[in-house]
Amino acid sequence: MAIELEKDVRDRAISSLQRYFTENMDEPIGNIQAGALLHFFVEEIAPAIYNLAIADAQQSLHARVTELDIECHQEPFGYWKKQPARKR
Repeated sequence: MAIELEKDVRDRAISSLQRYFTENMDEPIGNIQAGALLHFFVEEIAPAIYNLAIADAQQSLHARVTELDIECHQEPFGYWKKQPARKR
């Protein structure tokens, strides 16, 4: 599954990369260079982060599913427990 960024997100990420280079590196980076670097990160690194996020979501859902029996359990054969004792 390919990871695709929306145009607004991509533009903001490119601006962020350019700012990072301006503030932290010896040379600033241009728009095309920042776009290429972002593309590399998305292709090379983003899948690993995505897979971790999916694993976290699976773990969270699994924990919730295992609680279903506790939250939704109904005791069977409860009719007689609710009725007052009758004398014959």
